[in-house]
Amino acid sequence: MASKVLVIGAGGLGSPIIQYLAAAGVGTLGIADFDEIELHNLNRQIIHTENRVGLSKVKSAEIFVKELNHQVTLNGIEEKLNEKNAEEIISQYDVIVDGSDNFSTRYLVNDTCVKLKKTLVYGSILGFSGQTAVFNHNGSKNLRDIFPEPPFDEDMPDCDSLGVLGALPGIIGSMMALQTLKIITDLPVSINQLTLVDTLNWRFQTIDF
Repeated sequence: MASKVLVIGAGGLGSPIIQYLAAAGVGTLGIADFDEIELHNLNRQIIHTENRVGLSKVKSAEIFVKELNHQVTLNGIEEKLNEKNAEEIISQYDVIVDGSDNFSTRYLVNDTCVKLKKTLVYGSILGFSGQTAVFNHNGSKNLRDIFPEPPFDEDMPDCDSLGVLGALPGIIGSMMALQTLKIITDLPVSINQLTLVDTLNWRFQTIDF
């Protein structure tokens, strides 16, 4: 109840993250997203519903959380993170959980967390594959230690163009939520390690870095 967690993105990864953090009773839950719900989102963004198509994802997430656990204090942030607002927003939370879907945001969040000494729970998905890690936890390594520079966003497909089975973000998002709960309850977590999940061939691999 004393913890403050910021979830960046209320889409495919953000949905299970928000669901499990709210169910666990995280005291203050920040949800940052600037997008609106579209019908094609619903196969993987499971906290949203058909009757909320057109509504902002943040408002929809707030409805979900309030119905699930009214004791959670919600901070809805309906804006895109950028160089001007990232520090102000991130500084208010203990743990940052990044469920964003683009490299520019991921690197901005990572660099801001490093600057502010905030623990970052990272995850990404594409096609049948996903990955997750805990970065910058008590001074551990961060995203740039394993991927020094982002690729060009315009060269990279996303879930809307390439497609993704809806259960994949459920798997990765649940792993991210579990890591977050372990962090805020002071349980041990693996650091300097990237977990790779290949659901097509059903292979799980960890890489130390």
